[in-house]
Amino acid sequence: MPLGEKPKLRQMLLRNQQSKIAMPSFDIVSEVDKQEIDNALNQARKELATRFDFKGSAAEIIHEKDKITLTAEDANRLRGLREIVTGKLAKRSVDLRNIEHAEPDISPLGHARQELKIRQGLEGEKAKEIIKAIKEAGFKVQSTLQDRQIRVTGKKKDDLQSVIQFVRGKDFAVATSFKNFRD
Repeated sequence: MPLGEKPKLRQMLLRNQQSKIAMPSFDIVSEVDKQEIDNALNQARKELATRFDFKGSAAEIIHEKDKITLTAEDANRLRGLREIVTGKLAKRSVDLRNIEHAEPDISPLGHARQELKIRQGLEGEKAKEIIKAIKEAGFKVQSTLQDRQIRVTGKKKDDLQSVIQFVRGKDFAVATSFKNFRD
């Protein structure tokens, strides 16, 4: 290689390394701990077995992937079962904003069923609302939606920490947590 090309090569390598330097970033996510949900439902089943008002009734709690199905003999027992489940979820520090209650299905025979849907991740509208709020607040950061989470990047850690405080202070009707804080 001729000597005249070495400085150009060195400059290209330096520019390439500088572009790889990552800016500080973090992710805003909305997740529910599946193990805590499982523990809460097991506690609810134990309480259901010992409660006097549920003795001899056919009430049950079924947990599938992202939903909980409650079945009972009538609307009053379904309401009591829902209160037990939501109480146990709250005690296990599962944020109830990520649990969506569907309307109870009550048959003419009196059997009642209700689904509780567990929301994992930030859906499109909520994510757009959070991104818009961050932009309107005037922080010097970039926020992008990536696979049901929001990546926030900025030049200074202080800017990112102020965004975290801002998001914690506002209520977006979903549980928000912060992951992957990188310098």
